[in-house]
Amino acid sequence: MSLSLCSFSSGSSGNSYLIKGGGGAILIDAGISASRILSGLERTGTARADVKALFVTHGHWDHVTGARVLLKKLPGADVYASAGTMEELERRDAGQKLTFAREVAQQRKKRVAPAQPVEICGLTVRAFRTLHDAAEPLGFAVTDGGGGGSVAIVTDTGLFTDDILYSVADADLLVLEANHDTEMLRSGSYPWHLKQRILSEVGHLSNAQAAEALARVFSLNAKKRVVLLAHLSQENNTPRLAEQTVCTLLAREGIFTGGDFHLGVLRRDMPSDLYRL
Repeated sequence: MSLSLCSFSSGSSGNSYLIKGGGGAILIDAGISASRILSGLERTGTARADVKALFVTHGHWDHVTGARVLLKKLPGADVYASAGTMEELERRDAGQKLTFAREVAQQRKKRVAPAQPVEICGLTVRAFRTLHDAAEPLGFAVTDGGGGGSVAIVTDTGLFTDDILYSVADADLLVLEANHDTEMLRSGSYPWHLKQRILSEVGHLSNAQAAEALARVFSLNAKKRVVLLAHLSQENNTPRLAEQTVCTLLAREGIFTGGDFHLGVLRRDMPSDLYRL
């Protein structure tokens, strides 16, 4: 069985992705309610027992808010994160009765680093560093051990570094952040300090930066692939604008959607199709 991916939600109001292989399934992030994630599993025909792991990119609420309850509902799944992110999770909800630290057993908490690939349910998960204003943020590239293809997820990074490039260049399906249109952000209602944060090297990729990143990916590895634009801002972007900007800028480089790649846009308020490789 080849790999497949479904986005349950992608945006600043919450993020969660399902990746399925022949031996089971994993989740990347739990930034929406556990009930929405469980509903997504049911909709994709994924048994709860098949989910073997939750990988967390970083500790911001839109990536972890459902983690504690979700892990209670998925007792067979461990949680994987960088040491810094795990520390943030351990501090989450401090002072309250129900906390991640109290309710998730220590043996289920696995710390992961870029130099340490994780083998789980027939999948190889490799972490890579991203640049974001969080403690040790990561992206993930997932390869099917049976030759069923590879998926990579890159969101919440202010720069598309060489490390990220070489980590995702072989992906058959690439989920890539296209958070904002720069002019919409600059002229919009956000306070100046938030605009500066988003535009910084530890902020988010713009539509134009996403196009530049894709041009670099295709220059390194020109194979045909699926590209899904992700983590779009509700106020500073639209799906149509993100798609148009990326297609226009890539066409200037001689890279065309439909011929060289398939392009889609993930939505914040609805699950995606199940993309199969």
